[in-house]
Amino acid sequence: MKPWIFLVMSVWSGGLWAQSVVQVSGVILTRDTSLQTIPNARLWIQGRSTTTTSGDDGFFSITAVPGDTLRFRRFGFEDERLWVPDTLHGRSYLASVFMRWNTVELDEVTLYPWPRPEDLNRELLRMRIETTERDVALQNLAIQALKEKAALMGMSSNEMQRYIIQAQEQQLYNSGRYYGSDGASAILGRLSNPFAWAQFFQSLKKR
Repeated sequence: MKPWIFLVMSVWSGGLWAQSVVQVSGVILTRDTSLQTIPNARLWIQGRSTTTTSGDDGFFSITAVPGDTLRFRRFGFEDERLWVPDTLHGRSYLASVFMRWNTVELDEVTLYPWPRPEDLNRELLRMRIETTERDVALQNLAIQALKEKAALMGMSSNEMQRYIIQAQEQQLYNSGRYYGSDGASAILGRLSNPFAWAQFFQSLKKR
């Protein structure tokens, strides 16, 4: 009679334990104003070997018993706990877990990639910077922009070159004629310059 009573009590207690199991699900968030999800966080039931990890979206789901304590751990955050209420009547429990950033202040470190400045100069001279497709596109856009600006000025590239040469010649010519402190000789030199008169009449024709 005693073995039969023990078997009944075992089955009854096992069924009662199975009915009390709940599925704990939720999301892990940062404890700040951004409320970012925390992926790949490790969580387990304290005192037991049941463990799992949160997904890439921060959601988790684990089987527990009312009264269990869930532990959460993630690198860069302080450990967090979640207590499953022992007064639950359903088979599921939803919760939001907030983890605080673990701020660690490190000592100041000065990095020296090369022991001497000569080594740095040598490495810089050896460096080869590859030209990417984006660089070529930017160069083409810059050339196109210059062409558009030149078209707005009403001069071709050859005309612009001749204009610059004439301006340089004019500057050299005037540099030898600017004498005196009152500027009278400079004005006289400008009026007697045939290139200046040619530019004046050419500008009148364009108008």
